[in-house]
Amino acid sequence: MLSSLLPAEVAVAETFDDPSDAVLFPEEEAAIARAVEKRRREYITARHCARLAMARLGLPPVAIGTGGNREPLWPAGVVGSMTHCDGYRAAAVARSVDVPGLGIDAEPHGALPTGVLDTIARPDEVPMLEALAAARPQVWWDRLLFSAKESVYKAWYPVAERWLGFEEASLDVEPGEVRDDGSITGGYTVRIHQSGAPLTRMAGRWMVESGFVVTAIVL
Repeated sequence: MLSSLLPAEVAVAETFDDPSDAVLFPEEEAAIARAVEKRRREYITARHCARLAMARLGLPPVAIGTGGNREPLWPAGVVGSMTHCDGYRAAAVARSVDVPGLGIDAEPHGALPTGVLDTIARPDEVPMLEALAAARPQVWWDRLLFSAKESVYKAWYPVAERWLGFEEASLDVEPGEVRDDGSITGGYTVRIHQSGAPLTRMAGRWMVESGFVVTAIVL
């Protein structure tokens, strides 16, 4: 699913369950020592996917720590991103000489909770969402916008090393196309509204398939 949104230089591993052989390195265990079981499963499986993806690049398995803003700490020469939601976990990694940065996100394909859209959408994005809903009502565009902005932040933070609010990124989302298998896929462009931003433009891809919204950005 996710690999169709990313170039060949990016290795992907994804799963719809929590494999019994997924384990953590001791250095990783401390980050979730007090976590509830659901959080532990997500964390463990996402890193399991990350190591599978790294292996596809010919890289050895290593610990992937957690930074002060909960960002993954990749080994030198590697860029990557992880995501998890109910029923899905995935990781995408690349060599930094090939890809400067990337971000992925997955969400259940359903409406956002009441009130969330007001906190993530810029005023200029609301008419776009309304037009998209009229053109393709089978897509939950509010959820797609949320997921795409999560991917934006994941690609942004390792490069900029500073916070980016939902209101500081505006998206122009394509309505996409319906494939023969019933999945829907399209693209989106991003403008960053932050003074002195090291990145001002990005472009990403999105997909709705198997009950999930998946988004990805490669810098």
